[in-house]
Amino acid sequence: MSRQQQESQGVVLTGYHSNAELLPKIGPRAPVSCPPAQVQEPAMPRTGHYTVQQNQNTHPADGSGPSATEGGTKTSTTDPPSLLNPSAASSPRSQPSFSPKPGSSPRHSPSPKSRPRPRTPCLRSNSQDSLDELEMDDYWKEVENITSSGGGAGRGDAGGEGEVPEEEQQKIPEEGEQEEAWLTEAGLARLFDDSLAADQDQEEDSAVFLSTLTRSQAAAVERRVTTLQQTLLRRRNRQHVPDVRDIFRPPEKHEEPIELKGESENGQKDITSAETETELNVEVAFSEQALTYRDNHQRAKVTASPNSPDDKLPNFKLLRDKTGQTRIGDLSPLDMKKVRRLVLVESTALFDTAGIDLKADKPVKVKTKESGLFGVPLATLLEQDHRRAPGTKVPLILQRLINHIEEEGLDTEGLLRIPGVATRVKLLCQEFETSFYDGTFPWQQLKQHDAASLLKLFIRELPLPLLTVEYLNAFFAVNKLPTKKQQLQALNLLILLLPEANRDTLKALVEFFHRVIDHQDKNKMTLNNVSVVMAPNIFMFKGFRSKVTEQQEFSMATSTAHIVRLLIRYQNLLWTIPKFIMTQVRQQNMESHRKQYKERAMRKLLKKMTTDKPSEKAVPEESSQGFIRVQAPQFSKVSMAVQLTGELQAADVLTRFLSQDSSVAVEQEELCLYEIGGNIKERCLDGETYMKDLFELNPTAEWVIRAVHR
Repeated sequence: MSRQQQESQGVVLTGYHSNAELLPKIGPRAPVSCPPAQVQEPAMPRTGHYTVQQNQNTHPADGSGPSATEGGTKTSTTDPPSLLNPSAASSPRSQPSFSPKPGSSPRHSPSPKSRPRPRTPCLRSNSQDSLDELEMDDYWKEVENITSSGGGAGRGDAGGEGEVPEEEQQKIPEEGEQEEAWLTEAGLARLFDDSLAADQDQEEDSAVFLSTLTRSQAAAVERRVTTLQQTLLRRRNRQHVPDVRDIFRPPEKHEEPIELKGESENGQKDITSAETETELNVEVAFSEQALTYRDNHQRAKVTASPNSPDDKLPNFKLLRDKTGQTRIGDLSPLDMKKVRRLVLVESTALFDTAGIDLKADKPVKVKTKESGLFGVPLATLLEQDHRRAPGTKVPLILQRLINHIEEEGLDTEGLLRIPGVATRVKLLCQEFETSFYDGTFPWQQLKQHDAASLLKLFIRELPLPLLTVEYLNAFFAVNKLPTKKQQLQALNLLILLLPEANRDTLKALVEFFHRVIDHQDKNKMTLNNVSVVMAPNIFMFKGFRSKVTEQQEFSMATSTAHIVRLLIRYQNLLWTIPKFIMTQVRQQNMESHRKQYKERAMRKLLKKMTTDKPSEKAVPEESSQGFIRVQAPQFSKVSMAVQLTGELQAADVLTRFLSQDSSVAVEQEELCLYEIGGNIKERCLDGETYMKDLFELNPTAEWVIRAVHR
């Protein structure tokens, strides 16, 4: 019988065995942030296995058949529920989950027999745009390294002495508390709190905000207001003896649950084909686009093949916007506050279109270190750093570790994947705590792999997850969205919701990861390699593994690696503010200006003063003739007139200014042309902004050149 015939006969699964009871127990951790020093021993992978028996009709001639894996076992693959919400169904769109195999790493297999059987050419993906089983071995090896080095509590171990148990870091909100917190965060507390109804300013602010919402955004607000009102009603009537007529009366329309069209039974989206469109439309709200997609695909079926074309990462690009791309950090704090409120509503509306009800954990205050480097909150670290380097946005220790790794060279093979020596990393961690700020740390003695291990340790030892307790579930839920485009849109919104310190730190990390990948020919670290290695470090915060089951941890592997993959691959798109959000911000500002003018006009009438002055600044005479006046108060040439043409860009204005003022000692990259006033508070312009198009959008704005520190 030929080998092909032998393999076609199949195998019989005779039983399932778990080695959970054989797992080494992690001892109590010392009450210090740095992991305990110990000799790193090979850790037994956490997995179960099926016992495999050859079919009676199969007579293998050698050990190369399907059952010829080490020990006569075949590991299982599972697709368990969401990690922090065990009752939630796992997404059919999530990446396939692979469990670890003893000695299955392709880089460390002692013999050819211990290597996993390669996929057939028709199934094996050679593209770095998809995750496969071999690459997921790096994930489990990283988990083993974290556990064996004491970098994370094991399953069933809630942390050592001096640690805050996980239950104290997260709290499941009570009924109605979720909606109440959401509406408060969106600045809409007056919709449920009657005591705020008399607050005229807040009422007008809410009215302006609601007037700019799209259909899907308004539906998201209405859904949560209705749910909260019903919850409050049940609370008030909890002690009330019901009347029989109330029990048997027909349900009223407003009490019927809101059902989303096009959902499958488990609340997931059904789709048929891989997405081929690669242009991202940022002029229409993402939730509105998702509604259109849902309506067009509501009768389709799910295709979740791990090697389908949809598993590849498309080359997404933004549609060109002549009024300029707005990056995070380009807007004033006042406008960013408006952005955040709108993004909160929009992200919720986007998940609503896919039937995903996000239940965020409620963070509570925990006791943390008030000084130091490892195990210190980001806010505390930055406060320390500001005293030494004002304006610091990313912790100095993280910046210095990244710089050191890059100075030593990014060609080191296995960078980020190969761990440093555990005992040495422990000692280095303690030495950092005592000598980093003094400037006496011996950087020349720090090895590449040790520095990378310290960088990963810094992330893991944060008291709260880098992606925050509030939004960690939302990041997990991104995989449940039906298309890569919607997943990318959701990530864009979630990044805008992160606190500034978390967002800036995450950006510094993904930029560093991208530079590591640029040297993949030498260091062998591709996009997938870096993603699977860094995923457990970003998502497995303190006490995490004590809260999840094996099944949930297996499901986490490829889903979290996929999220990290998207963050690295599309970082240039994710750290931007969509145009439709900017349009809504401009609308809010204009509406606020109108209301303010009405109030001023009324006051003038009461004082019998003239009211014939315009409500807004009149368009300067220069502008009406096709010119704008550009101010530069920080420099010797305080202003210049610029003629508006169809091809004039913001970068051209800066170039012209530098050519006319030779006393300017800064590079063009250190200057920014600002749009100030009119329907925006303040905005640093992208160099490719077409000035004539922007002037038509905001004709009463002022144009100012300033030096910036990015």
